[in-house]
Amino acid sequence: MVFSILTLFPEVFKPIFSSSIIGRAQRKKQITIRLINIRHFASDSHHTVDDAPYGGGTGMLLKINVLYEALQSAKIKKSKERIILLDPTGDLFNHSKALQMTKFDHLILICGHYEGVDYRINHFIDEKLSIGRYILTGGEIPAMVVSDVVTRLLPGVLKKEQAVRDESFSEGENLEFPQFTRPEKYRGHNVPPILLSGDHQKIAQWRQKEARKRGL
Repeated sequence: MVFSILTLFPEVFKPIFSSSIIGRAQRKKQITIRLINIRHFASDSHHTVDDAPYGGGTGMLLKINVLYEALQSAKIKKSKERIILLDPTGDLFNHSKALQMTKFDHLILICGHYEGVDYRINHFIDEKLSIGRYILTGGEIPAMVVSDVVTRLLPGVLKKEQAVRDESFSEGENLEFPQFTRPEKYRGHNVPPILLSGDHQKIAQWRQKEARKRGL
């Protein structure tokens, strides 16, 4: 799987993408992440990527010509790819969406910024996605979320027990029971005695009961 991320701020991704599961997946060649700086595709000497909206209004919009050139540079011939604009007005990203994305070889994620992007970008994308009904400074954090969630679902990326947990989540099962580690007692809050009993059957029953209580 290749993730091509179009952004004005490629440097913000590096600390996140170089660590943990997504970092390991890159080192094992299970995924490739390409950070494409939109500013490099501005044609003027000042590398201008935004302009005021026609008809007036507050804020600045990312220019369609700059975005289009960046998008064309990201495409990979003969790959099964999907082009996604990260936008608060888009469809809500969830586990089901992430599973659909694993069927592609290449995801192109466009990070908006400023007041938004020239509306004409909609003619060149496959869909718009949102991670929530709120406004972020840009699409960089949503791009991190999408990349991380999709990577976890790719075959071989997670260890078996983690993969089973993710699979059960996608099937609507709830395996989220309370978990504890040492110390046994802390500031008046103790580990439930059942977890110290050594009775694995009773522990399993307790976990199932607690998971149902918590719900998702």
